[in-house]
Amino acid sequence: MNSPAAAYQATKGGALDVDRDLYSGIAEGKRELVDAFEIPIRSGRAWRVPRGHVCRLVTVEGPQVGDLNIWNAEDPRERLWASRTRQLQRAHVSTYDRLWSNLPFLRPLVTVTADTLAGYGVDGEGGRVHDLLGTRCDPYVNRMLTGEDFDFHCHSNLVRAVLPYGLTEFDVHDVLNVFQCTGLNDEDRYFMKACPARPGDYFEFFAELDLLCALSTCPGGDLSVPLWGPDAGDPLEVCHPIGVEVYRPAAELLDGWNPPERAKYRHLHGLVAPRWGD
Repeated sequence: MNSPAAAYQATKGGALDVDRDLYSGIAEGKRELVDAFEIPIRSGRAWRVPRGHVCRLVTVEGPQVGDLNIWNAEDPRERLWASRTRQLQRAHVSTYDRLWSNLPFLRPLVTVTADTLAGYGVDGEGGRVHDLLGTRCDPYVNRMLTGEDFDFHCHSNLVRAVLPYGLTEFDVHDVLNVFQCTGLNDEDRYFMKACPARPGDYFEFFAELDLLCALSTCPGGDLSVPLWGPDAGDPLEVCHPIGVEVYRPAAELLDGWNPPERAKYRHLHGLVAPRWGD
């Protein structure tokens, strides 16, 4: 049986119609490394990526899930909108997909340029990688499920990471779960599987705007050990760091590229502003 067509479809030359030659050239062309660091296990870090640069996330030692937040560095009210990205792109993203920002901005924050797990596809249980279906683990749900407190969930890691940039817990938002393998089971419930990444696998994206990024190395590590339920255990031994690399592509690779404009709509939702003094 044929599956239904996607609800949101690109028109030729529209915002969903990605110039693949441009982004392939950026992925494959000459570049200069301008920043590199590792995020230790069960921690988080925030960093800036200038527009027109490339950021690569690397599983340097072994499989590890990372929870990624993205903001417009110049106006953090604009940030990753996971649910709209699921509709405009896919629930699990890969090369040439874009991560979109919230209203009233609605524009691509990044375009995925390279993904060594792009060939993973759909496994026998319906799992796919680089997940937008779920969100970050957090101490509130953990307390609700277990009655215990733990301060190094991804939500908490991200909160600590963004504090030096003037942001708070209220700015942390739904994430892209990089390297995470997930799906929906026969009961239409969310499941997580062991991360399929190997040492040296990477997920890379191009910054369409000046960005502030934050990443948590999930305390569940590669998620091969259940975090909740009767089989739950301590996954400390399956936790690994994630490497971050930021590159400046050669200038000629950006010929024809322009930062995306914010959404064109300006009509106040049909509301009429009051006229004072009449």
